[in-house]
Amino acid sequence: MTGRAVIRTAVSTIPLLALTLGTAAAADEPSARELATQAKDNLLDARSVHLKLTDRGTSPSAGGTLPTSMDLALDRDGDCAGTLRMGSNGGKVEIVKRGHEVWMKPDAAFWKSQVPGGQGEAVAELFGNRYIHGSTKDAMLKGMADTCDLNAFQKDIATPDSSGATPLTKGEETTVDGTKVIPLNGREDGHRTTLYVTSDSPHRLVSAAQKGDGTDLTLSFTDYDEPVPSRTPSPDDSVDVGKLKEELRSV
Repeated sequence: MTGRAVIRTAVSTIPLLALTLGTAAAADEPSARELATQAKDNLLDARSVHLKLTDRGTSPSAGGTLPTSMDLALDRDGDCAGTLRMGSNGGKVEIVKRGHEVWMKPDAAFWKSQVPGGQGEAVAELFGNRYIHGSTKDAMLKGMADTCDLNAFQKDIATPDSSGATPLTKGEETTVDGTKVIPLNGREDGHRTTLYVTSDSPHRLVSAAQKGDGTDLTLSFTDYDEPVPSRTPSPDDSVDVGKLKEELRSV
């Protein structure tokens, strides 16, 4: 249940942004490069964002331990709320984090994929539809809580590309989820990359897609600078992480 591996999976889609979002050249109107640069700057400046990741590739997330989809609202303070769905029928996990407190609610499929033998079903029945609650000081929860780190995404995007920026071309204006966008198309290592940037200023990245050679990734960004939902699960809907540890020791 390690979140560092989870966040690396999502971040693995970001190099396409680091490759394509380079330094803008001067022009009378926004070029593809200028639009990409402004989108990058606005993403790096965001205090919070709603991120969605979808992996439809032919080699998704090995062994069900990494997500094929993420739907998270997260901010620079490390607060988040959302869902991660694992590959290979590894189930899904709902996660809420506020400050140093973490709530994690796996479904039955997740427990069965994580706990060996038939004990996963027993653990799923024991905890039912409740959250496992604890703090980020707990190693079992800290890993998953690392998924909530918007700073990690921004740091990866900000990493300069030593090989030079990938050439980009502007496509015809279209819409993504009702928002007018301009597609910016590029290619890197045999993969087709498209960045969808808002037509109107401030130019923000709405979606990024990468396809080719078994890869089919989509990463979207909405709700820039909107607060992360602050509601947390009630004590009646939660079980202390210590109870989970006791059960796993018996297993």
